[in-house]
Amino acid sequence: VGTAVGLALRGYRPVVEIQFDGFVYPAFDQITTQVSRMHFRSHGRLTVPMVIRIPYGGAIGAIEHHSESIEAYFAHTPGLKVVTVASASDAYWGIQQAIACDDPVIFLEPKRRYYARGEVDAEGVPEPLHAARVVRSGDDATLIAYGPMVQTCLDAAETAASEGRDLEVLDLRSLAPLDDAAILASARRTGRVVVVHEAQRTCGLGAEIAARVSEECFYELDAPVLRVTGYDMPYPPAKTEHAYLPDADRILDAVDRVMVH
Repeated sequence: VGTAVGLALRGYRPVVEIQFDGFVYPAFDQITTQVSRMHFRSHGRLTVPMVIRIPYGGAIGAIEHHSESIEAYFAHTPGLKVVTVASASDAYWGIQQAIACDDPVIFLEPKRRYYARGEVDAEGVPEPLHAARVVRSGDDATLIAYGPMVQTCLDAAETAASEGRDLEVLDLRSLAPLDDAAILASARRTGRVVVVHEAQRTCGLGAEIAARVSEECFYELDAPVLRVTGYDMPYPPAKTEHAYLPDADRILDAVDRVMVH
């Protein structure tokens, strides 16, 4: 990372890859205390246009330190942009947009989705890097997710549809900054919100999203904002990760609870 910072200050746009999410911590100090602050510290005279690619998340049957969700550490750090992808198209366009950005970007790649296939319009115009997207429209409740959990939420929404419930799925795409306008618009439209992520519950992104929705949409909500997350414990061994990770059943249970109100 230190070498990449030097290259960025000399006019290059380096792309650094962290092999696995759990291996990022030796570079954490440089990223959060140097890379993130250079623009602010120099009163805007210096930029650090670098991308740090981090494969993250579980459900791959890996050993310790290979399946963690570390996004909240970096989303909490001013000066860093944090994005994650959930489709082949977003991966194709997102990495190019991240490289073109003049700010340092943490580019999170969900490992369980590496082999997912999808349409890519290489001649099209991509959506803005920090814009959320409604990937499934619905009227009864909103599922807010990002990265590896987007497809899980889509699966849950399909199951709910067979039971007569119409769920909207919002893919955040950007974790820092959050697309408040898209989040609040969906919350106001459905009146019920469930936030889903793999990371631990306490101080996760879901807590921040729930707070913003509750503050801005309090009188338009029909139920409290609920979270479906990993548990507050170290990531478990591969044989038991299925019990740790949110799945469609846990999401649908949360939907049942918000629909009661």
